[in-house]
Amino acid sequence: MSNSISLILPFPPSVNACWRTVKGRMLLSEQGRRFRANAVAAVYDQLRKIPKAITEDVSVIVKMYPPTKQRRDIDNYLKAAFDALTHAKVWEDDDQVKRVEMEWCEVVKGGRFEITINLLKSANAVA
Repeated sequence: MSNSISLILPFPPSVNACWRTVKGRMLLSEQGRRFRANAVAAVYDQLRKIPKAITEDVSVIVKMYPPTKQRRDIDNYLKAAFDALTHAKVWEDDDQVKRVEMEWCEVVKGGRFEITINLLKSANAVA
């Protein structure tokens, strides 16, 4: 991996819409499964391959472009996206994310989630 990678994913469902409890078990909802499949496809399309998972700690910059002006809690939209990036093998696990900078951006049709992933060593070297 170079020092950073940038990806554009579909706008994720909130953590509240992503998970369902069925008979005492937490399961990924239909909306969550659909998002995951679309996000993984977007990663593979942009990278033109299945990535080799990052094994080091990372920092990320997230720009979220919501599909509507509906009020949203900023912290409800990372889990589905981070889990999809784990599933796509961008990184081994989202516990490698040690720093997050995120912001809401303007409303765009359909919404989108932009993420830039930096190796933490290189991010610290700049500071």
